[in-house]
Amino acid sequence: MSQQASTQRRWSAACPNCGATVEFASAASAGAVCSFCRSSLLREGSALRKIGLSAELLADYSPLQLGSSGRFAGAPFSIVGRLQLSYSGGSWNEWHALFDSGDANRSAWLSEDNGQFVLSFDAPLSEPVPQSHELVLGDLLVLVGQSWRISALTLARVQAAQGELARPPNLQAEFLVAELRNAQDEVGSLDFSDGEQAQWSLGRPVRFEDLAMHGLREGKDAAIAAKTLACPSCGAALTPRLANSKSISCGQCHAVVDISQGVGTDLAFYAQQNGLAPQIPLGAVGKLALSAGSAASAALPWQVVGYQERCDLPAAGSDDEQTFWREYLLFNQLEGFAFLVDTEEGWSLVRPLTGSPQGSGDKVDWQGQSFKKRWTYAAKVTYVLGEFYWQVKREQRALVSDYEARSGKAGALLSREQAGDEITWSFGRKLDASEVVKAFKLDGTQGAALTRDASSLSSTGGSTRWVRNLALAMFALFFLLMLVKSCGGGGDDCQAYKDSYGEASAEYAQCKRSGGPRIYPGGGSYSGGSYGGSGSGGGGGGHK
Repeated sequence: MSQQASTQRRWSAACPNCGATVEFASAASAGAVCSFCRSSLLREGSALRKIGLSAELLADYSPLQLGSSGRFAGAPFSIVGRLQLSYSGGSWNEWHALFDSGDANRSAWLSEDNGQFVLSFDAPLSEPVPQSHELVLGDLLVLVGQSWRISALTLARVQAAQGELARPPNLQAEFLVAELRNAQDEVGSLDFSDGEQAQWSLGRPVRFEDLAMHGLREGKDAAIAAKTLACPSCGAALTPRLANSKSISCGQCHAVVDISQGVGTDLAFYAQQNGLAPQIPLGAVGKLALSAGSAASAALPWQVVGYQERCDLPAAGSDDEQTFWREYLLFNQLEGFAFLVDTEEGWSLVRPLTGSPQGSGDKVDWQGQSFKKRWTYAAKVTYVLGEFYWQVKREQRALVSDYEARSGKAGALLSREQAGDEITWSFGRKLDASEVVKAFKLDGTQGAALTRDASSLSSTGGSTRWVRNLALAMFALFFLLMLVKSCGGGGDDCQAYKDSYGEASAEYAQCKRSGGPRIYPGGGSYSGGSYGGSGSGGGGGGHK
């Protein structure tokens, strides 16, 4: 901040609880938390009134801290406050950013969304908003002249607060945060922490690197948090490498450890059976372009930081074969996260969207392209390795719908995943196995394992090709048996609806009456495999 602007806006008063001086960078801020006694304070004229007591902040891996500064759209800002919110899937931060623009009222919230950052600005609503209990996940809602899809409904609680805030935090009760997304790649939030009078904010994704942040907690490299924890299962050292990791698997015992509550807490975990080794090893770096064609020259380095095996859940009594696939979680410091997906139909590269495609039924539109639904199915995770930006739960389940482009770029894909009270969309493209082999510089044996067409693996003599094909067939059989063992069979074929809506819900009852959740738009057989990365807890309400 410039000295002149800071002098014009700065204000201070004594904490009514402990007497310490509480500094305000903006005279327009409505409240603050005393850094000495943690009292939550409300401004009333030239005095402060205590309205509650904030709990201790959970130690986490965020690179941000009070005093960090950056620039957005050419305007400098500083981080002056923080809300730490908790929900059933963990916790997330909302950082209060104050702009040095000559407008004492201009502030924003910097938060995480599906492994990316979103910068949101509070805005007034001139139209009535449905009450919190009237909102339905997936419904269309028209606000501020735009159409929005309700993508997440999250019951949250302010875990702790710090510094200067635009409005006093609700430290007493749980409240609903409704997340809305639109076709302009924007995310809106309806915060009901003040009761049924919702606070509206509108945000867009921002690249952390573009914010030119300074004064970060972890130093220059904000993406690496390099802290060591003890595995609660076997005691081996765990070293999260990503600032926003919420789950990590133990390299020794393969237990999946929840680190979403931060450092210094009792770490929850679950044991898992061994799966297969990833065909692309963790830590490997490969150059891939998010778009095909002319954008291929803009290939970026992506590092494999996570790996998961998934399977679909065919309806009981169905003749459909169970299918299995692999997903590699990729990370790039500028672009965030993407998924490299290996299915029976080949490879795809996708990343979560901030916005939401528009449409209904079997057809949706995204950025000028039309997509048609191919199938809908229930899926679950059977095995994971590495780190993840969401809280990984045992046998996470999701209801998945996959779409292919009907117009525009050939090979474009969309995937919609619903897990609990959250919907995540992903967008990407198909790619050939040879592109994956080249990107990660895999040798002949590794490359052969990635290729679906065994007859094209070698141009040498028949005996060599036969040996390679036999080896591939044996590998495929072993992989199938391992995944069948982990996926299992039977069970409730409507479990995804039961998990999402509850056993007494109309959705679950309807699924049971119809004999299962399988949908085959336009007929044809199902060959399985999610296009998109797992949306199970990967982002959602409150810009987690």
